[in-house]
Amino acid sequence: MGTLYLIATPIGNLEDISGRALRLLGEVRLIAAEDTRHTRKLLAHYDIHTPLTSYHEHNKQNKLHHVLAELSLGDVALVSDAGTPGLNDPGYELVRAALNLGYSVSPVPGPSAPVAALVVSGLPTDAFLYLGYLPRKASERRKLLQDVAGLSYTLVLLEAPHRLLAALQDMLAVLGNRKAALARELTKLHEQILRGTLQDALEYFQEHEPRGEFTLVVAGFGSQAEEWAEDQVRGALQVELAAGESPARAASRVAARSGWARRKVYHLLTETKSTGKVSQ
Repeated sequence: MGTLYLIATPIGNLEDISGRALRLLGEVRLIAAEDTRHTRKLLAHYDIHTPLTSYHEHNKQNKLHHVLAELSLGDVALVSDAGTPGLNDPGYELVRAALNLGYSVSPVPGPSAPVAALVVSGLPTDAFLYLGYLPRKASERRKLLQDVAGLSYTLVLLEAPHRLLAALQDMLAVLGNRKAALARELTKLHEQILRGTLQDALEYFQEHEPRGEFTLVVAGFGSQAEEWAEDQVRGALQVELAAGESPARAASRVAARSGWARRKVYHLLTETKSTGKVSQ
């Protein structure tokens, strides 16, 4: 019986791969790759000629039996386009199936964009919460942010360039203007790490078109030194009310995150009760 190796591959610089990873990629009988074209470039760079098969989100069910059949004959490697396989790409189903059939599953550690961004962010690393990609729908995205708004952990998440501005606007409304770091093109020639606040990031990318996938690191609850501005409090109240919270509950939730007294937050609601709006 073979071993399924989960092999981390470079997130940018092709030199960021271990000697063990390269040896195993050359020794296994098959490499299951998220994108064979992408992986073939890596293998060509290191003169590795192991057979490839695609294993991605759209064919993972059809390819599962093929990969398991190869695993019954010898070792198989699973790789993603970049970083550690199984994080925000196909892999979980294959790992579970291999374990259920009694095969050995072994990690080959290496590059990981979330960890790389976290350690260079300048934010606390002793406890963090990885959220993966935020939901595409605004209502679901805001609900998730509300669920984690009161947690003290540093938040690590991913976002696509065409959704970055909307995500930053929702984070500002729900989390407040927290410290943050946004990273893209990590370990590549044009690596960019923008450190500051969520407001800083929003203003920057309103002027500079977002390009490439982003890893965002955001300070946890209680880490911001200043209380929110009034417009941030009003924006957060809008989000809470839109989610179906009662005025009293909305005021309590926003007060807990904003540094404002609950009575002051509730006053913003009562003073605009006649209009039914909390925006200026």
